[in-house]
Amino acid sequence: MSGKTLTRADLTEVLHREVGLSRTESAEMVNSILDLVSDSLVAGHTVKLSSFGTFMVRAKRQRMGRNPKTGVEVPITPRRVLVFRPSQIMKNIVNGQEPGDED
Repeated sequence: MSGKTLTRADLTEVLHREVGLSRTESAEMVNSILDLVSDSLVAGHTVKLSSFGTFMVRAKRQRMGRNPKTGVEVPITPRRVLVFRPSQIMKNIVNGQEPGDED
């Protein structure tokens, strides 16, 4: 992996090394998977990856915000935001516990 960030290139390289696909095939597979996830989220669908987590899009209503420099109130337009909710298994792994451990 390059540094502390996992990139598309890193995913492609792991797929190439672990599965044995060519680098081109690996890159196409990674791009296809990410495109499928992106397209599903744009369409408003929830994407659930077992033992990893759930990606979903939430609609935020218009609200009033405040400019921190001037203190002037400004309307914040409605928008959609991407939310990720990790699975309990992922939370345990990140916290150094075995996947089945519960506190």
